[in-house]
Amino acid sequence: MSELQAALLAIGIGVMLVVYLYGWWQQRRLSHKFGAAFKASHVDALYQESPGRPASSLDEVHHVIIDEQDPKLDDEDDYAERDVGVVTTTLLDESCSLLNERSDYIIDLQLREPANGAVLGSFWQRKFDFGKPLQVCGLTLQSQRWERVIADGPTLYVSLRIALQLVDRGGVISATKLADFRDLVLVAAKQIQAEVEVPDIQACHARAVELDALCAEVDRMVGINLIPSGDRMLLASRIAQAAALQDLRLESDGAFHLLNAQGLSLFSLINQDTKPFQHHTLATATSAGITLLLDVPRVEDPARQFDLMTRVAQKLEQELQLNMVDDHRVVLSPSGLDLIRAQIAEVEAQMCDNDIVPGSAQARRLFS
Repeated sequence: MSELQAALLAIGIGVMLVVYLYGWWQQRRLSHKFGAAFKASHVDALYQESPGRPASSLDEVHHVIIDEQDPKLDDEDDYAERDVGVVTTTLLDESCSLLNERSDYIIDLQLREPANGAVLGSFWQRKFDFGKPLQVCGLTLQSQRWERVIADGPTLYVSLRIALQLVDRGGVISATKLADFRDLVLVAAKQIQAEVEVPDIQACHARAVELDALCAEVDRMVGINLIPSGDRMLLASRIAQAAALQDLRLESDGAFHLLNAQGLSLFSLINQDTKPFQHHTLATATSAGITLLLDVPRVEDPARQFDLMTRVAQKLEQELQLNMVDDHRVVLSPSGLDLIRAQIAEVEAQMCDNDIVPGSAQARRLFS
């Protein structure tokens, strides 16, 4: 063996030794952290009820153990034996804090050992099979905070919370789909030997039906139509100019929107011809009329936003020489506008009485 070969062999052996020692040190350090993190007891904020909301009864929840625990594991390594829901609950992601048993079917997985989102494997491929938004949140190992889990993200989690939204503008989810979702999660949990908390499907679906009925009752879209006299057509370019004077911006959906400080739409202006407004056709397109639309459940303080929309309608009426009419092309009088406002205020009060604040993140979920 030459001196060069001997030197290279010695270097290789040295590198392997360093890597082995570093891996051993990391494993011991992480094991120590795991034991410290999993012995603490905290309240689970994700299941806190809003003031006035009744807590769920314990008989509506079933605890399913997917795999028996290895008796050889000691208390420090075997954190699967810890009580369900005794983890730190500082919330990092607002979308995770919105999850609750009223609006979501939630299955909790207590992982046997820390893992990233990839631990759910093929589950991710069926995320869109249920016709409703599905969300996976995880309690991070390092910061002990809940955040939205990304399938291929590197973050390690000690618990996972998988939630399927029960109600949106498409209606209520079926009990059959809830059962399919539950079975899919249970299969994934069995593969990773996780402890699972599974709510009762029938009780959950009954609550969802009640919530859907409430949402259907308060789901209101209010419009103010602006049309020219006779057969006169409106130039899209003039509409855009008048809209800009009222701080309405043309968005990708083909409507002009008045946005709040957070970039959320307060109300919109659409083409009555159902054709979307587009930047590249504004110079040549025409319209038989425009409509200002207020999506009542999705805006904060909707009665006040209706007042603002009315003022904008009046300014557009003057600027473009239009008539303000209802859906039957009857001129809207001040008393007619007052009646509409009163109805909006009633919807707003009904939503708040049922713990759904108009314009809140939760309301935008339910009315999407």
